[in-house]
Amino acid sequence: MSTPQPPMPQQAVAAPNWQAAPGSSYTSPIPVTRTHLGHALTSEWTKIKSVRSTMWTLGIFLLLVIGIGFLVAAQTTNSDFTDVPYTIPAFFGLMLGQICLITLGVLVVSSEYGTGMIRTTFTASPQRHRVLAAKLIIFFAVAFVVSAFAIGFVGLITSGMHGGSSNVSWGGTVIMGALYVSLLGVLALAVGSMLRHSAGAITTMLGVVLVPAIMPAFLMMSESMQTIGEKMQEYNAPNALARIFQLDSENGHGGAQLGLLAGVTAAAIVGAFVLLERRDV
Repeated sequence: MSTPQPPMPQQAVAAPNWQAAPGSSYTSPIPVTRTHLGHALTSEWTKIKSVRSTMWTLGIFLLLVIGIGFLVAAQTTNSDFTDVPYTIPAFFGLMLGQICLITLGVLVVSSEYGTGMIRTTFTASPQRHRVLAAKLIIFFAVAFVVSAFAIGFVGLITSGMHGGSSNVSWGGTVIMGALYVSLLGVLALAVGSMLRHSAGAITTMLGVVLVPAIMPAFLMMSESMQTIGEKMQEYNAPNALARIFQLDSENGHGGAQLGLLAGVTAAAIVGAFVLLERRDV
């Protein structure tokens, strides 16, 4: 009896309507372009104008600077502006308003770390330095424009109330005052990038602003620490703004204080870029 043979495998037959896959000649309908800093700037501008924290912090900043400035201007007389600029009332509002810019500077970067959205940002733009540069540029532009507007508006209000009583130019105080508080905000952004924690970065920046204003009173009690206390008093934020607004014009117009802040901010920015490239997200 013979052993039955297994059935032979059948050959696969191609379907009559079979079509070959598209070759290398296929072109995607989606345009592909090389990314650049402009794309990052557009992205960061969309972010900063879309979140509620921006509107709240800038709104409170304008309310403080313009509102307090108006109240101060309303309590002054023409004789108060014989040798000082009309923007002096804005100084009192900036003493509180600068905290708003510091807070916003921290939140611009730390909020993305808090929600985890920074991973999406770096996935869309793997060049991390480009993202941080765009954040710095957009924030500085927004802070400077808003600050200059607030200070200038207070100057216009005061000038309208006491027109003709002062011959002191006040355009420089608008530029330097806005530059000083904007640099404080940029410094806060760099600190926020390094610490990656909103509460920690805001607390650190409050210490940078408040400690040099409080410590000199205690340091100058000791003769050995008196020099340090005097320098700290000379370069702290309240005295720097006072010199910029010519409340203490005998000791300069705040150029040295503004230069020191610019140097510290530049060093913090360098540190933020270095740590951004070396650490994981």
